[in-house]
Amino acid sequence: MFFESSWSRKSIGDVDVVYHDGLYHLFHLVLPNHDFIAHAISDNALNWRRVDNALFIGDPGSWDDLMLWTMHVTPDPHQPGRWRMFYTGLSRRDQGRKQRVGLAVSDDLFHWHKETSNWEDLRGPADPERVLQARALLAKSVSNNIKSKHDRASCFPLEPDPEFYEASPDGERNWVSFRDPFYYRDEERGWLLISARVKDGPLIRRGCVGLLEETSPNQFRSLPPLHTPLMYDDVEVPNLFRIDGDHYLLGSLREDAKIRYWHTTDLGEPWRNYYDNVLLPKGNYAGRVCQDASGMLLWSFFTHDSDNRSNNWLSPPKRLERCENGQLCVRTFEGIGERVTGKLAVRCLHTLKDRRPEAFCRVGDSGLSLVSEAGFQGFVFDEEATCFRMRCRLTLTGAGKCGILCRLDARSHDGYYLSLDLIKGIAQFRSWRTGLPGSGEHMMQFNTLQEGFWRARAQKGVDVQLLAFGSYHELSLDGKVVLSLADTTFAAGLLGFYVETAKLQVDDLRVDELDPPTQTDDHLANG
Repeated sequence: MFFESSWSRKSIGDVDVVYHDGLYHLFHLVLPNHDFIAHAISDNALNWRRVDNALFIGDPGSWDDLMLWTMHVTPDPHQPGRWRMFYTGLSRRDQGRKQRVGLAVSDDLFHWHKETSNWEDLRGPADPERVLQARALLAKSVSNNIKSKHDRASCFPLEPDPEFYEASPDGERNWVSFRDPFYYRDEERGWLLISARVKDGPLIRRGCVGLLEETSPNQFRSLPPLHTPLMYDDVEVPNLFRIDGDHYLLGSLREDAKIRYWHTTDLGEPWRNYYDNVLLPKGNYAGRVCQDASGMLLWSFFTHDSDNRSNNWLSPPKRLERCENGQLCVRTFEGIGERVTGKLAVRCLHTLKDRRPEAFCRVGDSGLSLVSEAGFQGFVFDEEATCFRMRCRLTLTGAGKCGILCRLDARSHDGYYLSLDLIKGIAQFRSWRTGLPGSGEHMMQFNTLQEGFWRARAQKGVDVQLLAFGSYHELSLDGKVVLSLADTTFAAGLLGFYVETAKLQVDDLRVDELDPPTQTDDHLANG
Protein backbone atom coordinates (compact mmCIF):
# COMPACT_ATOMS: atom_id res chain seq x y z
CA MET A 1 0.00 0.00 0.00
CA PHE A 2 1.15 3.53 -0.73
CA PHE A 3 -0.42 6.66 0.70
CA GLU A 4 0.36 10.17 1.89
CA SER A 5 0.94 10.95 5.60
CA SER A 6 -2.12 9.87 7.60
CA TRP A 7 -1.99 13.00 9.78
CA SER A 8 -1.91 15.47 6.89
CA ARG A 9 -4.66 16.61 4.54
CA LYS A 10 -2.70 15.28 1.56
CA SER A 11 -4.00 12.34 -0.41
CA ILE A 12 -3.03 10.41 -3.52
CA GLY A 13 -5.04 11.28 -6.63
CA ASP A 14 -5.02 9.78 -10.11
CA VAL A 15 -2.02 7.57 -10.88
CA ASP A 16 0.04 6.47 -13.86
CA VAL A 17 2.70 3.75 -13.79
CA VAL A 18 5.52 3.03 -16.24
CA TYR A 19 7.75 -0.07 -16.12
CA HIS A 20 11.29 0.49 -17.42
CA ASP A 21 14.61 -1.30 -16.84
CA GLY A 22 13.26 -3.35 -13.92
CA LEU A 23 11.70 -0.40 -12.08
CA TYR A 24 8.10 0.66 -11.73
CA HIS A 25 7.73 4.45 -11.91
CA LEU A 26 4.63 5.79 -10.18
CA PHE A 27 3.42 9.28 -11.07
CA HIS A 28 0.47 10.57 -9.08
CA LEU A 29 -1.50 13.68 -8.22
CA VAL A 30 -1.47 15.07 -4.69
CA LEU A 31 -4.85 16.22 -3.39
CA PRO A 32 -6.35 18.61 -2.47
CA ASN A 33 -3.95 21.26 -3.83
CA HIS A 34 -3.03 19.63 -7.16
CA ASP A 35 0.12 21.75 -7.23
CA PHE A 36 2.62 19.07 -8.30
CA ILE A 37 2.90 15.61 -9.83
CA ALA A 38 4.74 13.28 -7.45
CA HIS A 39 7.09 10.46 -8.44
CA ALA A 40 7.93 7.20 -6.65
CA ILE A 41 9.82 4.08 -7.72
CA SER A 42 9.64 0.38 -6.84
CA ASP A 43 11.32 -2.84 -7.94
CA ASN A 44 8.40 -5.06 -6.82
CA ALA A 45 5.27 -2.90 -7.37
CA LEU A 46 4.46 -3.11 -3.64
CA ASN A 47 7.07 -1.12 -1.69
CA TRP A 48 7.61 2.43 -2.91
CA ARG A 49 10.22 5.12 -2.42
CA ARG A 50 9.52 8.77 -3.16
CA VAL A 51 12.00 10.57 -5.40
CA ASP A 52 12.06 14.14 -6.70
CA ASN A 53 8.68 15.42 -7.82
CA ALA A 54 8.21 15.30 -11.58
CA LEU A 55 6.30 18.49 -12.36
CA PHE A 56 5.01 21.62 -10.64
CA ILE A 57 2.34 24.16 -11.52
CA GLY A 58 3.60 26.95 -13.76
CA ASP A 59 4.64 30.43 -12.75
CA PRO A 60 1.90 33.11 -12.57
CA GLY A 61 0.56 33.81 -16.04
CA SER A 62 1.26 30.30 -17.36
CA TRP A 63 -1.60 28.22 -18.71
CA ASP A 64 -1.06 25.67 -15.88
CA ASP A 65 -0.48 28.08 -12.97
CA LEU A 66 -3.49 26.92 -10.89
CA MET A 67 -3.57 23.11 -10.80
CA LEU A 68 -2.13 19.98 -12.41
CA TRP A 69 -4.46 17.06 -13.10
CA THR A 70 -4.18 13.57 -14.60
CA MET A 71 -1.14 12.64 -16.66
CA HIS A 72 0.07 9.85 -18.95
CA VAL A 73 3.76 8.93 -19.40
CA THR A 74 4.75 7.10 -22.56
CA PRO A 75 7.87 6.51 -24.70
CA ASP A 76 8.38 9.11 -27.41
CA PRO A 77 7.95 7.19 -30.69
CA HIS A 78 9.88 9.87 -32.59
CA GLN A 79 12.97 10.10 -30.36
CA PRO A 80 14.20 6.76 -28.95
CA GLY A 81 15.21 7.04 -25.31
CA ARG A 82 13.01 10.05 -24.67
CA TRP A 83 9.75 10.05 -22.67
CA ARG A 84 6.68 12.23 -23.02
CA MET A 85 4.24 13.20 -20.29
CA PHE A 86 0.88 14.47 -21.46
CA TYR A 87 -0.79 16.20 -18.51
CA THR A 88 -3.83 18.29 -17.62
CA GLY A 89 -3.45 21.90 -16.52
CA LEU A 90 -5.75 24.63 -15.21
CA SER A 91 -5.09 28.37 -15.23
CA ARG A 92 -5.84 31.04 -12.64
CA ARG A 93 -6.89 33.46 -15.38
CA ASP A 94 -10.07 31.52 -16.16
CA GLN A 95 -10.39 30.29 -12.54
CA GLY A 96 -9.85 26.68 -13.54
CA ARG A 97 -13.06 26.50 -15.53
CA LYS A 98 -11.34 25.29 -18.70
CA GLN A 99 -9.05 22.27 -18.82
CA ARG A 100 -6.17 21.98 -21.27
CA VAL A 101 -3.52 19.37 -22.06
CA GLY A 102 0.20 20.10 -22.03
CA LEU A 103 3.41 18.22 -22.73
CA ALA A 104 6.62 17.63 -20.76
CA VAL A 105 9.62 15.57 -21.87
CA SER A 106 12.37 13.61 -20.14
CA ASP A 107 15.43 11.58 -21.08
CA ASP A 108 15.50 9.49 -17.88
CA LEU A 109 11.98 9.58 -16.31
CA PHE A 110 13.40 11.55 -13.36
CA HIS A 111 14.04 15.03 -14.79
CA TRP A 112 11.18 16.65 -16.68
CA HIS A 113 11.02 19.75 -18.86
CA LYS A 114 7.80 21.38 -20.02
CA GLU A 115 7.50 22.09 -23.71
CA THR A 116 7.29 25.83 -24.36
CA SER A 117 4.02 27.51 -25.11
CA ASN A 118 2.84 30.90 -26.35
CA TRP A 119 1.17 31.26 -22.96
CA GLU A 120 4.57 31.74 -21.34
CA ASP A 121 4.77 35.26 -22.79
CA LEU A 122 2.20 36.28 -20.20
CA ARG A 123 4.84 36.00 -17.47
CA GLY A 124 7.13 38.79 -16.33
CA PRO A 125 6.65 42.49 -15.49
CA ALA A 126 3.14 43.72 -16.13
CA ASP A 127 4.10 46.74 -18.29
CA PRO A 128 1.32 47.85 -20.70
CA GLU A 129 3.23 47.14 -23.91
CA ARG A 130 4.19 43.63 -22.84
CA VAL A 131 0.63 42.85 -21.79
CA LEU A 132 -0.75 44.05 -25.14
CA GLN A 133 1.79 41.94 -27.05
CA ALA A 134 1.02 38.90 -24.93
CA ARG A 135 -2.72 39.28 -25.40
CA ALA A 136 -2.31 39.55 -29.16
CA LEU A 137 -0.10 36.47 -29.24
CA LEU A 138 -2.54 34.59 -27.02
CA ALA A 139 -5.52 35.51 -29.19
CA LYS A 140 -3.66 34.30 -32.29
CA SER A 141 -2.78 31.01 -30.57
CA VAL A 142 -6.35 30.37 -29.40
CA SER A 143 -7.70 31.27 -32.84
CA ASN A 144 -5.38 28.74 -34.46
CA ASN A 145 -6.21 26.07 -31.92
CA ILE A 146 -9.94 26.15 -32.54
CA LYS A 147 -9.80 25.86 -36.31
CA SER A 148 -11.19 22.81 -38.05
CA LYS A 149 -9.14 19.67 -38.31
CA HIS A 150 -8.86 20.40 -42.03
CA ASP A 151 -6.91 23.63 -41.46
CA ARG A 152 -3.98 22.89 -39.16
CA ALA A 153 -2.75 20.79 -36.28
CA SER A 154 -2.90 22.14 -32.74
CA CYS A 155 0.07 23.20 -30.61
CA PHE A 156 0.38 22.89 -26.85
CA PRO A 157 -1.51 23.43 -24.70
CA LEU A 158 -4.22 21.53 -26.52
CA GLU A 159 -7.78 22.83 -26.21
CA PRO A 160 -11.15 21.33 -27.19
CA ASP A 161 -12.16 21.95 -30.79
CA PRO A 162 -15.65 23.55 -30.81
CA GLU A 163 -16.41 21.71 -34.04
CA PHE A 164 -16.74 18.50 -32.02
CA TYR A 165 -16.67 19.29 -28.28
CA GLU A 166 -17.89 21.65 -25.60
CA ALA A 167 -15.25 24.37 -25.61
CA SER A 168 -16.52 27.46 -23.78
CA PRO A 169 -16.78 27.82 -19.98
CA ASP A 170 -19.62 30.27 -20.55
CA GLY A 171 -22.02 27.47 -21.50
CA GLU A 172 -24.78 26.15 -19.27
CA ARG A 173 -22.35 23.83 -17.47
CA ASN A 174 -19.92 26.68 -16.65
CA TRP A 175 -16.77 24.60 -17.01
CA VAL A 176 -15.07 22.65 -19.80
CA SER A 177 -13.95 19.02 -19.57
CA PHE A 178 -10.77 18.35 -21.54
CA ARG A 179 -8.46 16.27 -19.37
CA ASP A 180 -6.94 12.87 -18.52
CA PRO A 181 -4.87 12.38 -21.71
CA PHE A 182 -3.86 8.89 -22.83
CA TYR A 183 -1.53 8.33 -25.78
CA TYR A 184 -2.13 5.23 -27.90
CA ARG A 185 0.21 4.04 -30.63
CA ASP A 186 -0.73 1.46 -33.26
CA GLU A 187 2.11 0.75 -35.66
CA GLU A 188 2.91 4.08 -37.37
CA ARG A 189 -0.10 6.08 -36.17
CA GLY A 190 -0.66 7.77 -32.81
CA TRP A 191 -3.76 9.14 -31.10
CA LEU A 192 -4.42 11.09 -27.94
CA LEU A 193 -7.53 10.14 -25.96
CA ILE A 194 -9.15 12.84 -23.82
CA SER A 195 -11.99 12.96 -21.30
CA ALA A 196 -14.21 15.46 -23.12
CA ARG A 197 -17.87 16.23 -23.86
CA VAL A 198 -19.90 16.48 -27.05
CA LYS A 199 -21.84 19.69 -27.75
CA ASP A 200 -25.36 18.28 -27.93
CA GLY A 201 -27.63 16.05 -25.87
CA PRO A 202 -28.89 16.06 -22.26
CA LEU A 203 -26.53 18.17 -20.18
CA ILE A 204 -25.24 15.43 -17.85
CA ARG A 205 -25.13 12.76 -20.59
CA ARG A 206 -22.55 14.35 -22.92
CA GLY A 207 -19.40 12.70 -21.57
CA CYS A 208 -17.27 11.12 -24.29
CA VAL A 209 -13.77 9.92 -25.08
CA GLY A 210 -12.35 12.69 -27.25
CA LEU A 211 -9.80 11.92 -29.93
CA LEU A 212 -6.86 13.73 -31.52
CA GLU A 213 -4.50 12.31 -34.14
CA GLU A 214 -0.76 12.98 -34.13
CA THR A 215 -0.03 14.30 -37.63
CA SER A 216 3.67 14.97 -37.05
CA PRO A 217 5.89 14.85 -33.94
CA ASN A 218 4.06 16.67 -31.11
CA GLN A 219 1.43 18.05 -33.49
CA PHE A 220 -2.19 16.94 -33.10
CA ARG A 221 -5.45 17.57 -34.92
CA SER A 222 -8.92 17.11 -33.50
CA LEU A 223 -11.22 14.31 -34.64
CA PRO A 224 -14.77 13.30 -33.69
CA PRO A 225 -15.06 11.36 -30.40
CA LEU A 226 -13.79 7.80 -30.20
CA HIS A 227 -16.77 6.80 -28.04
CA THR A 228 -19.90 8.66 -26.93
CA PRO A 229 -22.05 6.52 -24.60
CA LEU A 230 -24.62 9.34 -24.10
CA MET A 231 -25.10 8.06 -20.55
CA TYR A 232 -22.50 9.76 -18.36
CA ASP A 233 -21.44 13.26 -17.36
CA ASP A 234 -17.79 12.39 -18.05
CA VAL A 235 -15.79 9.31 -19.03
CA GLU A 236 -12.73 9.86 -16.86
CA VAL A 237 -9.19 8.53 -17.26
CA PRO A 238 -9.66 6.68 -20.58
CA ASN A 239 -7.28 3.87 -21.59
CA LEU A 240 -7.04 2.09 -24.93
CA PHE A 241 -5.18 -1.18 -25.54
CA ARG A 242 -5.29 -4.28 -27.69
CA ILE A 243 -5.32 -7.95 -26.68
CA ASP A 244 -5.53 -10.85 -29.17
CA GLY A 245 -6.88 -8.65 -31.95
CA ASP A 246 -9.61 -6.97 -29.87
CA HIS A 247 -9.51 -3.36 -28.72
CA TYR A 248 -10.53 -2.50 -25.15
CA LEU A 249 -11.47 0.95 -23.88
CA LEU A 250 -11.42 1.64 -20.13
CA GLY A 251 -13.10 4.56 -18.40
CA SER A 252 -13.90 5.56 -14.83
CA LEU A 253 -17.40 6.89 -14.11
CA ARG A 254 -18.26 9.23 -11.27
CA GLU A 255 -21.88 8.09 -11.34
CA ASP A 256 -21.07 4.85 -9.51
CA ALA A 257 -17.33 5.29 -8.80
CA LYS A 258 -16.42 2.20 -10.85
CA ILE A 259 -14.02 1.31 -13.64
CA ARG A 260 -15.85 0.02 -16.72
CA TYR A 261 -14.77 -1.10 -20.18
CA TRP A 262 -16.03 -1.52 -23.74
CA HIS A 263 -14.68 -3.62 -26.60
CA THR A 264 -14.57 -3.75 -30.40
CA THR A 265 -12.72 -5.69 -33.08
CA ASP A 266 -11.92 -2.54 -35.06
CA LEU A 267 -11.64 1.09 -33.99
CA GLY A 268 -13.99 2.08 -36.78
CA GLU A 269 -16.74 -0.22 -35.47
CA PRO A 270 -19.21 0.50 -32.61
CA TRP A 271 -18.12 -0.15 -29.04
CA ARG A 272 -19.89 -3.10 -27.40
CA ASN A 273 -20.68 -4.17 -23.83
CA TYR A 274 -20.62 -7.46 -21.98
CA TYR A 275 -23.28 -8.29 -19.39
CA ASP A 276 -20.67 -7.41 -16.76
CA ASN A 277 -18.24 -4.68 -17.79
CA VAL A 278 -17.14 -3.61 -14.28
CA LEU A 279 -13.47 -4.41 -13.66
CA LEU A 280 -13.30 -3.66 -9.93
CA PRO A 281 -15.92 -3.01 -7.25
CA LYS A 282 -16.90 0.45 -6.05
CA GLY A 283 -14.16 2.50 -4.44
CA ASN A 284 -11.43 1.47 -6.90
CA TYR A 285 -11.11 4.39 -9.31
CA ALA A 286 -9.09 6.11 -12.04
CA GLY A 287 -7.72 2.88 -13.51
CA ARG A 288 -4.54 2.99 -15.58
CA VAL A 289 -2.85 0.13 -17.44
CA CYS A 290 0.85 -0.55 -17.95
CA GLN A 291 2.94 -3.32 -19.46
CA ASP A 292 5.65 -5.04 -17.43
CA ALA A 293 7.79 -8.12 -18.08
CA SER A 294 4.89 -10.50 -17.30
CA GLY A 295 1.99 -8.81 -19.08
CA MET A 296 -0.53 -6.09 -18.44
CA LEU A 297 -1.22 -4.56 -15.01
CA LEU A 298 -4.20 -2.52 -13.85
CA TRP A 299 -3.52 0.23 -11.31
CA SER A 300 -5.97 2.41 -9.40
CA PHE A 301 -6.39 4.23 -6.14
CA PHE A 302 -8.91 3.17 -3.53
CA THR A 303 -11.16 5.72 -1.82
CA HIS A 304 -13.49 5.20 1.13
CA ASP A 305 -15.70 8.10 0.05
CA SER A 306 -16.16 8.69 -3.69
CA ASP A 307 -17.63 12.14 -3.01
CA ASN A 308 -14.73 13.29 -0.83
CA ARG A 309 -11.75 11.27 -2.12
CA SER A 310 -9.57 12.08 0.87
CA ASN A 311 -7.13 9.61 2.43
CA ASN A 312 -6.86 7.60 -0.80
CA TRP A 313 -4.62 4.53 -1.06
CA LEU A 314 -2.67 3.05 -3.94
CA SER A 315 -3.69 -0.61 -3.94
CA PRO A 316 -1.45 -3.42 -5.19
CA PRO A 317 -1.85 -3.79 -8.95
CA LYS A 318 -3.99 -6.47 -10.54
CA ARG A 319 -2.95 -8.69 -13.43
CA LEU A 320 -5.23 -7.88 -16.39
CA GLU A 321 -5.99 -10.71 -18.81
CA ARG A 322 -8.44 -11.63 -21.53
CA CYS A 323 -10.76 -14.56 -20.73
CA GLU A 324 -11.71 -17.20 -23.27
CA ASN A 325 -15.05 -15.49 -23.97
CA GLY A 326 -13.38 -12.14 -24.65
CA GLN A 327 -14.17 -10.55 -21.29
CA LEU A 328 -11.40 -9.01 -19.24
CA CYS A 329 -10.28 -10.82 -16.09
CA VAL A 330 -8.62 -9.18 -13.10
CA ARG A 331 -6.40 -11.48 -11.05
CA THR A 332 -4.21 -11.17 -7.95
CA PHE A 333 -0.77 -9.71 -8.56
CA GLU A 334 1.66 -12.62 -8.41
CA GLY A 335 4.26 -10.51 -6.60
CA ILE A 336 2.33 -10.93 -3.35
CA GLY A 337 3.11 -14.65 -3.44
CA GLU A 338 6.82 -13.81 -3.22
CA ARG A 339 6.23 -12.41 0.29
CA VAL A 340 5.28 -15.76 1.88
CA THR A 341 7.28 -16.30 5.08
CA GLY A 342 5.64 -19.41 6.55
CA LYS A 343 2.46 -21.42 7.07
CA LEU A 344 -0.34 -21.26 9.65
CA ALA A 345 -1.51 -24.47 11.32
CA VAL A 346 -5.01 -25.12 9.98
CA ARG A 347 -6.04 -28.45 11.56
CA CYS A 348 -6.97 -27.11 14.99
CA LEU A 349 -10.21 -25.16 15.28
CA HIS A 350 -12.48 -24.15 18.10
CA THR A 351 -15.99 -22.72 18.13
CA LEU A 352 -16.73 -19.09 18.93
CA LYS A 353 -19.96 -19.79 20.85
CA ASP A 354 -20.46 -22.41 23.51
CA ARG A 355 -20.25 -25.97 22.25
CA ARG A 356 -23.68 -27.15 21.15
CA PRO A 357 -24.87 -30.51 19.80
CA GLU A 358 -26.15 -28.94 16.60
CA ALA A 359 -22.80 -27.33 15.78
CA PHE A 360 -19.61 -29.32 15.23
CA CYS A 361 -16.51 -29.68 13.11
CA ARG A 362 -15.01 -32.83 11.63
CA VAL A 363 -11.38 -32.85 10.57
CA GLY A 364 -10.42 -35.46 8.03
CA ASP A 365 -7.84 -36.17 5.38
CA SER A 366 -10.15 -34.67 2.77
CA GLY A 367 -10.64 -31.38 4.60
CA LEU A 368 -12.88 -29.75 7.18
CA SER A 369 -16.63 -30.28 7.58
CA LEU A 370 -18.23 -27.40 9.46
CA VAL A 371 -21.84 -27.87 10.49
CA SER A 372 -24.38 -25.70 12.26
CA GLU A 373 -27.87 -27.14 12.06
CA ALA A 374 -29.48 -24.15 13.80
CA GLY A 375 -28.12 -20.63 14.28
CA PHE A 376 -24.82 -18.89 13.64
CA GLN A 377 -21.60 -20.60 14.67
CA GLY A 378 -18.02 -19.53 14.05
CA PHE A 379 -15.03 -21.86 13.75
CA VAL A 380 -11.61 -20.25 14.17
CA PHE A 381 -8.02 -21.48 14.16
CA ASP A 382 -6.04 -21.34 17.36
CA GLU A 383 -3.29 -19.06 15.99
CA GLU A 384 -3.79 -15.42 15.07
CA ALA A 385 -3.41 -14.56 11.40
CA THR A 386 -2.41 -10.93 10.90
CA CYS A 387 -0.95 -10.73 7.40
CA PHE A 388 -1.86 -13.79 5.33
CA ARG A 389 -3.06 -15.43 2.14
CA MET A 390 -5.73 -18.10 2.61
CA ARG A 391 -6.64 -20.45 -0.22
CA CYS A 392 -9.28 -23.20 -0.14
CA ARG A 393 -12.29 -24.68 -1.91
CA LEU A 394 -15.71 -24.12 -0.33
CA THR A 395 -18.82 -26.21 -0.95
CA LEU A 396 -22.09 -25.40 0.82
CA THR A 397 -24.83 -27.93 1.51
CA GLY A 398 -28.24 -26.83 2.76
CA ALA A 399 -30.31 -23.68 2.57
CA GLY A 400 -28.32 -21.66 5.10
CA LYS A 401 -25.44 -19.18 5.05
CA CYS A 402 -21.66 -19.18 5.25
CA GLY A 403 -18.72 -16.84 5.25
CA ILE A 404 -15.19 -16.11 6.46
CA LEU A 405 -14.07 -14.53 9.74
CA CYS A 406 -10.98 -12.34 9.64
CA ARG A 407 -8.97 -10.55 12.35
CA LEU A 408 -11.54 -11.48 14.97
CA ASP A 409 -11.16 -10.58 18.65
CA ALA A 410 -11.48 -13.73 20.78
CA ARG A 411 -13.49 -12.04 23.56
CA SER A 412 -15.71 -9.45 21.87
CA HIS A 413 -15.95 -11.23 18.50
CA ASP A 414 -15.33 -7.85 16.86
CA GLY A 415 -13.69 -8.15 13.45
CA TYR A 416 -14.29 -8.55 9.74
CA TYR A 417 -17.17 -10.75 8.59
CA LEU A 418 -17.02 -11.75 4.93
CA SER A 419 -20.45 -12.93 3.81
CA LEU A 420 -20.49 -15.35 0.86
CA ASP A 421 -23.74 -16.14 -0.93
CA LEU A 422 -22.59 -19.09 -3.01
CA ILE A 423 -25.98 -19.39 -4.71
CA LYS A 424 -26.60 -15.82 -5.89
CA GLY A 425 -22.93 -14.90 -6.26
CA ILE A 426 -22.73 -12.02 -3.75
CA ALA A 427 -19.78 -11.19 -1.48
CA GLN A 428 -19.95 -8.54 1.26
CA PHE A 429 -17.00 -7.43 3.38
CA ARG A 430 -18.29 -6.13 6.72
CA SER A 431 -16.80 -4.50 9.78
CA TRP A 432 -18.61 -5.37 13.03
CA ARG A 433 -17.42 -3.94 16.33
CA THR A 434 -18.42 -2.73 19.77
CA GLY A 435 -18.57 1.02 20.38
CA LEU A 436 -17.39 2.99 23.38
CA PRO A 437 -18.90 2.16 26.79
CA GLY A 438 -21.97 4.23 27.52
CA SER A 439 -22.71 5.01 23.88
CA GLY A 440 -26.14 3.40 24.07
CA GLU A 441 -27.63 2.33 20.77
CA HIS A 442 -24.39 3.35 19.06
CA MET A 443 -22.54 0.55 20.83
CA MET A 444 -23.25 -1.61 17.80
CA GLN A 445 -21.13 -0.44 14.86
CA PHE A 446 -21.86 -2.40 11.70
CA ASN A 447 -20.60 -1.30 8.28
CA THR A 448 -20.67 -2.98 4.88
CA LEU A 449 -17.33 -1.85 3.49
CA GLN A 450 -17.63 -3.30 0.00
CA GLU A 451 -19.87 -5.53 -2.08
CA GLY A 452 -18.91 -7.61 -5.11
CA PHE A 453 -20.55 -10.08 -7.48
CA TRP A 454 -19.57 -13.11 -9.51
CA ARG A 455 -21.25 -15.69 -11.66
CA ALA A 456 -22.11 -18.43 -9.17
CA ARG A 457 -22.45 -22.10 -10.09
CA ALA A 458 -25.33 -23.52 -8.08
CA GLN A 459 -24.51 -26.55 -5.90
CA LYS A 460 -20.87 -26.48 -6.98
CA GLY A 461 -17.84 -25.49 -5.00
CA VAL A 462 -15.86 -22.29 -5.44
CA ASP A 463 -12.11 -21.72 -5.20
CA VAL A 464 -11.45 -18.96 -2.68
CA GLN A 465 -8.43 -16.78 -2.01
CA LEU A 466 -8.47 -14.14 0.72
CA LEU A 467 -5.60 -11.68 1.24
CA ALA A 468 -5.02 -9.58 4.33
CA PHE A 469 -1.95 -7.56 3.40
CA GLY A 470 -1.49 -4.75 5.88
CA SER A 471 -4.62 -2.62 5.52
CA TYR A 472 -5.36 -4.10 2.09
CA HIS A 473 -7.97 -6.84 1.71
CA GLU A 474 -8.68 -8.79 -1.46
CA LEU A 475 -11.06 -11.64 -2.26
CA SER A 476 -10.73 -13.79 -5.38
CA LEU A 477 -13.26 -16.41 -6.41
CA ASP A 478 -12.39 -18.97 -9.06
CA GLY A 479 -9.27 -16.97 -9.80
CA LYS A 480 -10.94 -13.58 -10.37
CA VAL A 481 -10.76 -10.61 -8.03
CA VAL A 482 -14.22 -9.82 -6.59
CA LEU A 483 -13.36 -7.51 -3.67
CA SER A 484 -10.48 -5.05 -3.37
CA LEU A 485 -10.39 -2.49 -0.56
CA ALA A 486 -8.35 -0.84 2.19
CA ASP A 487 -9.51 -0.57 5.79
CA THR A 488 -7.68 -0.06 9.09
CA THR A 489 -10.44 -0.93 11.57
CA PHE A 490 -8.82 -4.22 12.64
CA ALA A 491 -5.10 -4.99 12.47
CA ALA A 492 -4.89 -8.51 13.93
CA GLY A 493 -7.01 -11.39 15.22
CA LEU A 494 -8.32 -14.86 14.58
CA LEU A 495 -9.10 -16.41 11.19
CA GLY A 496 -11.84 -18.91 10.41
CA PHE A 497 -15.27 -19.58 8.91
CA TYR A 498 -18.87 -19.26 9.96
CA VAL A 499 -21.89 -21.39 9.14
CA GLU A 500 -25.60 -20.89 9.77
CA THR A 501 -28.10 -23.72 9.22
CA ALA A 502 -25.87 -25.46 6.70
CA LYS A 503 -22.80 -27.63 6.16
CA LEU A 504 -19.65 -26.07 4.79
CA GLN A 505 -17.01 -28.35 3.29
CA VAL A 506 -13.53 -26.80 3.25
CA ASP A 507 -11.00 -28.55 1.01
CA ASP A 508 -7.43 -27.86 -0.16
CA LEU A 509 -6.98 -25.41 2.71
CA ARG A 510 -3.70 -23.52 3.03
CA VAL A 511 -2.90 -20.33 4.94
CA ASP A 512 0.41 -18.62 4.15
CA GLU A 513 1.84 -15.93 6.39
CA LEU A 514 3.00 -12.84 4.47
CA ASP A 515 5.68 -10.29 5.10
CA PRO A 516 3.65 -7.09 5.64
CA PRO A 517 4.01 -4.17 3.23
CA THR A 518 6.08 -1.12 4.01
CA GLN A 519 5.54 2.46 2.91
CA THR A 520 9.04 2.90 1.45
CA ASP A 521 11.87 0.73 0.23
CA ASP A 522 15.12 2.46 1.18
CA HIS A 523 17.46 0.21 -0.77
CA LEU A 524 16.25 1.62 -4.09
CA ALA A 525 18.48 4.09 -5.81
CA ASN A 526 17.41 7.71 -5.90
CA GLY A 527 17.81 7.95 -9.64
